[in-house]
Amino acid sequence: MQINRLFEIIYVLLDKETVTAKELAERFEVSARTVYRDVEILSAAGIPIYMSKGKGGGISLLPDFVLNKTVLTEKEKEDVLSSLKAMNAVGFREADTALQKLGSLLGGANTDWIEVDFSSWSNAPEEERKFNTIKDAILNRKVVAFTYASAREQQPREAEPVKLCFKGGAWYLYAYCKLRCDFRFFKLRRIRDLRVTEESFQRSAPARIFSEETVFPKEMVTLKLKFSPKAAYRVYDDEFETCEPEEDGSILVEITCPKGEWLFGYIASFGSDCEVLAPESVRDEVKAELENAWKQYF
Repeated sequence: MQINRLFEIIYVLLDKETVTAKELAERFEVSARTVYRDVEILSAAGIPIYMSKGKGGGISLLPDFVLNKTVLTEKEKEDVLSSLKAMNAVGFREADTALQKLGSLLGGANTDWIEVDFSSWSNAPEEERKFNTIKDAILNRKVVAFTYASAREQQPREAEPVKLCFKGGAWYLYAYCKLRCDFRFFKLRRIRDLRVTEESFQRSAPARIFSEETVFPKEMVTLKLKFSPKAAYRVYDDEFETCEPEEDGSILVEITCPKGEWLFGYIASFGSDCEVLAPESVRDEVKAELENAWKQYF
């Protein structure tokens, strides 16, 4: 259609300073005379397009021309381009082409103020492979199979993938688990032996997947912990509800979290720099686990 050709001529000229009529004719599979007519139509519509003769001549736009007749404000243009640039962080390489095109059409807004990379410091290629495999399975509505390392055991799972989510510094797959017959979050780093099956599904994700009912089990516990000054860097990295520095440099914190076997591993990861103050039941559980661990060495 002519309107599509006219628009693409503008894009080509925004991307290149000068293009010959022959090049445009070959690109669109039309005659040079048709290209000249298109140039006249664009000029009559107010597009600052012109033709020059001789060596290095051709069809060009005025140097400072951009498509500024748009419903987007300058701030919205920058947000769109910055968002496209950030999409590269999740392996969406197709965003490069879109960024190039929209950058030309919107006047080349500055997108160099932000750099986003969701990959981990280690094993990034493997995590990107999992991400892209799951992304394709979601788009094609195919069931995935994998081995998952939970807090209790490693189990084979089959799941209907509906969303990839990033929260709390990690990527998760949100999927309908066929073993549990319910939706579950699966941390990508704990997924092993991932493969896409030939089985299709039609299930969709709930409207709000990050509601408290979806993310957390009903049984919660509020912990009061005391950290030594040496653990300050980790304390401030985590999202504690309260954080009160003491005169001796120690830090008192409070956090409400789901109960489970993962709690001991989290608390033990701080070594002697963390003490459970309350509740007493969790303090006793940690003490018992530490005693069992001590027996393995003596």
